Amino acid sequence: MKYLCLVYYDEKMMAQMNQQEWDTLNRECMSCVDNLQSQGHFLSGAPLHPVSTATTIRVRNNQLSTMDGPFAETKEQLAGYYLLEARDLNEAIQLASKIPPARYGSVEVRPVRELQAEGNVGYV
Repeated sequence: MKYLCLVYYDEKMMAQMNQQEWDTLNRECMSCVDNLQSQGHFLSGAPLHPVSTATTIRVRNNQLSTMDGPFAETKEQLAGYYLLEARDLNEAIQLASKIPPARYGSVEVRPVRELQAEGNVGYV
């Protein structure tokens, strides 16, 4: 089963890290990805640019509206994701616990729901 691991941390706190700390974290993340890939768990992943680059969109009554930034103000911001393959939630949690930024913020682990064929009840 696929699990999406959403990485959150406080961007202000992370901005206080020096270049050596960022380089160390980057090496740890690359090592984590290499390890997950070698075990057949890593499907995809990427870091995101800061929330200051985000645009939130809404469509209401066929009218598009946009807003700079994320939808809600939060203490921690979405920083990136890992898409993993795991046999169950317990294994996904164990794998996600090794994602290095979890030490600075949090990792939300959610099962990925497959879209249903036409005629089957489901939501996106």
